Amino acid sequence: MAEKNQDSVVLQQVLTRRGRVLLAAVCDGMGGVSRGGEASGYVAVQLRKWFYTELFAMMQKNKRYWVIRRSMDRLIYHLQGQLKRYAAQEEISMGTTVTALVVWERTWLLWHLGDSRAYRLGWRGMEQLTEDHAQDAGKLTKCLGSFGYFAPQHRMGVLKPNEGILLCTDGFRRRVTVEELRAVMNPGELAGEEQIGRRLKEIGETCMKRGETDNLSAVYVKTER
Repeated sequence: MAEKNQDSVVLQQVLTRRGRVLLAAVCDGMGGVSRGGEASGYVAVQLRKWFYTELFAMMQKNKRYWVIRRSMDRLIYHLQGQLKRYAAQEEISMGTTVTALVVWERTWLLWHLGDSRAYRLGWRGMEQLTEDHAQDAGKLTKCLGSFGYFAPQHRMGVLKPNEGILLCTDGFRRRVTVEELRAVMNPGELAGEEQIGRRLKEIGETCMKRGETDNLSAVYVKTER
């Protein structure tokens, strides 16, 4: 793995009158960019704050989905400005990918910038939900940071019984095939958090054995039957 961890992970959930509400996210500070770890860490902290203040309040008030989407959009725009001002003040460049997922009542909303990924897994197989905002050489074309504002990619859907969503940074999926990910993380064969954790660890260890030197981070969200 890289000497400095530039990845940050978010996984928060609460019970409300409308059931369980969950926020999951992965952020990957730009490799080779000064203070990429600071950028990803800062975004992760702000996402957690948004979850317990903005999102929780909206759930309690039974707000519509588009209101939640606009709230996250405002947060992304605000974070872009904060990172850009800090980078200008310090005379540095800093940036991070962000792939964030909100799930409640089996409905999910996704926001995405960069080359981290989100996959949906189920009985139909495995679907990549996010675009790769990067060139063939791996250079990011969109991210959150001091390079200008980009509107995030949005996706929305409903998780069916025994479906899962995997969020991961590029280091986690670069050395394994889609077929391998689908086989190991098949939600129909995952019985609980401990097993999910073991399977994610297996993938990470496989990536490192195959020569991966980047940081590896992943979050897996699964519905029950």
